[in-house]
Amino acid sequence: MNYQETINYLFNQLPMFQRTGKAAYKANLDTTLALDAYFEHPHHNFKCIHVAGTNGKGSVSHTLASVLQSAGYKVGLYTSPHLRDFRERVKINGEMIPENSVVDFVASHKHKFEELSPSFFEMTVALAFDYFAKEKVDIAVIEVGLGGRLDSTNIIDPILTVITNISFDHTSLLGNSIPVIAGEKAGIIKNKIPVVIGEKQDESQDVFIERARPLSAPILFAEDEFEVVSTDLYENYRHLVFKDVNLENEISLKSDLLGIYQVKNIRTALVALGQLNQMGFNLSEEIIKDGISRIVEQTSLLGRWQRLCNNPRIICDTGHNVAGVSEILKQLDSLKFENLHMVIGMVDDKEIDGILSLLPKNANYYFTKASIPRALNEEILKEKAEKFQLKGKTYKTVSDALNAAKNRAGNSDLIFVGGSTFVVAEVV
Repeated sequence: MNYQETINYLFNQLPMFQRTGKAAYKANLDTTLALDAYFEHPHHNFKCIHVAGTNGKGSVSHTLASVLQSAGYKVGLYTSPHLRDFRERVKINGEMIPENSVVDFVASHKHKFEELSPSFFEMTVALAFDYFAKEKVDIAVIEVGLGGRLDSTNIIDPILTVITNISFDHTSLLGNSIPVIAGEKAGIIKNKIPVVIGEKQDESQDVFIERARPLSAPILFAEDEFEVVSTDLYENYRHLVFKDVNLENEISLKSDLLGIYQVKNIRTALVALGQLNQMGFNLSEEIIKDGISRIVEQTSLLGRWQRLCNNPRIICDTGHNVAGVSEILKQLDSLKFENLHMVIGMVDDKEIDGILSLLPKNANYYFTKASIPRALNEEILKEKAEKFQLKGKTYKTVSDALNAAKNRAGNSDLIFVGGSTFVVAEVV
């Protein structure tokens, strides 16, 4: 098989959460463990950092990878989902896995995959770990795909775990309450391994403490370690000042992640980096500043408050649940523009009404759907939106919707594209 045939095999032959949703989720790690044994436990050959959370785990993972890369380490980065190219999921020092490595991996082990029938995600985890081991990375930042306790990545022995926050997402799989969802995320906490919690939340913090205590896992809440002194958005960077609560000194940073919600993610990363320093990683303040200033540049992170063009200004963001959309709206409220145009599509297993109830009623809406089976039909989305006084037209494709918004918008208007990771994937 060539590369495209290999990708088609991955996407079409095997269940994939991205395409089919709940049908791809497995309530055990049996197949993952069988694959891991077959590949002779490749993750034992490099150090790992494990990152979970409802929102922000991708940004935190990329931030940690960028700083470690600035320090001269050979850094593996495993994240999901991808936006444009499957190979975005597996990177070393910001470079995607080569096409031939994907082809060779599937061709060499196809017989085993057909024997075990792994999910798409189980296969990609095996691919990443095998690739990182063969390329002899010094450390890998591993983002949880879904949940934590039963996620395929949860076979690693990390030197550090990070849980960004807890909010409602994938409730049909992870549970319908914050404590229950937190319990699933807390499943990545390991014996005597430090864990950094990005946000202290009343409903979840005791869950993490109770999980960490019997495991003798040191637990740190990021907001207890760093206070936010100030944050300001400029044309191409965000300036942040944090105060180290323990040392009582300030650190001033520039970041190429522009979303206001990134303040929490960068604070979480600072605490994690402090833990790595205690392990001997020697990440100086200058290295940390360099890595945080060049996260997008060094890791090619896409879709996080990403400006696509000016006149009119077009911004996209992958926030796709109530908590994520709430943060996006805070930033929209802080901007100056004439009229707001919202190109919106969603998938059918999200809190659709909860998200729609938050959206501004004075915007022009362009309802659409991404080209995946889970996408909510644009006519149904419009019908639901009208119950919340959101008015607009429907478009069969994301490109049609965006072109309509461009044709209508004036130079001083703002076009926002989002509602789903898969909608953003079609515009970046």
